[in-house]
Amino acid sequence: MSRRAIASLILFAIAACSPGDSAESAPAGSPSAAQARDSGRREVAVFAGGCFWSTEANFEHMPGVVSAVSGFAGGRVAAPTYEQVVRGGTGHLEAVQVTFDPARVTYRQLVDRFWVTIDPTDPDGQFCDQGPSYATAVFATAAQKPTAEASRRLAAARIGAARFVTPVRDAARFWPAEASHQDFARLNPVRYAGYSRFCGRAARLRAVWGDAA
Repeated sequence: MSRRAIASLILFAIAACSPGDSAESAPAGSPSAAQARDSGRREVAVFAGGCFWSTEANFEHMPGVVSAVSGFAGGRVAAPTYEQVVRGGTGHLEAVQVTFDPARVTYRQLVDRFWVTIDPTDPDGQFCDQGPSYATAVFATAAQKPTAEASRRLAAARIGAARFVTPVRDAARFWPAEASHQDFARLNPVRYAGYSRFCGRAARLRAVWGDAA
C-alpha cells in the first residue's frame, strides 16, 4: 500500500472511494434539447480511470452519453463484489461502462475526453487511490481499437510517450458494481466534493494536462 493510500485511510472520515450510509439527493435535471434529438442508436465504451465514482461523473453529463455505470473489468472472477476487487487477487480494475448515441458523440470524442480526466503517468493507481484495482486502461473492441490507439498516440505526444503508461487493452467482460456505488457523485455531492479535493485531483490534472484538464 502506498503512502497516499495510507493517508487516505487515515482521513477516511473526510472521504474515500467506498459507499457511505446516506446520500444527499441532487435534483434531477430537465431533458435537454440534445436529449430530444436522440437517434435511438446505442454503442458502448469501457474505461478504467481509477475510482469509478470519478470516471462515471466525468462522462455522465456529456451530451450524447445515455448512461455511465460503475463496475469492474479485466479480471478472472465472475460477478465480483467491491470487497473482493479492492481486497485484490481478482485481476479486475474499477471501470465504467459508457452507453452513448454515436450520432451525438463519437467514440473518438469519448476516448479523447478520458485521457484528460486521468493521470496517465501513474502506473499504480490514480491520485489518492492506489493499488492494482485503481490502474487505468481503455478496454476496446477490435473495431474500437484503431480509434483508441490513435487517440492514445496523440495524447501521449502531448506529455511525452515515455511517461504515458495507460494502455489500450482488449475488451473484457464488464460487471456492474453494487447499487450503492452507482451515481455516487450525483447522489452524494458534498461527500464526493470532499473526496475529490482531498485527493488533489484538480491540481494534479492541471499539472499533467494544463488548460486541457
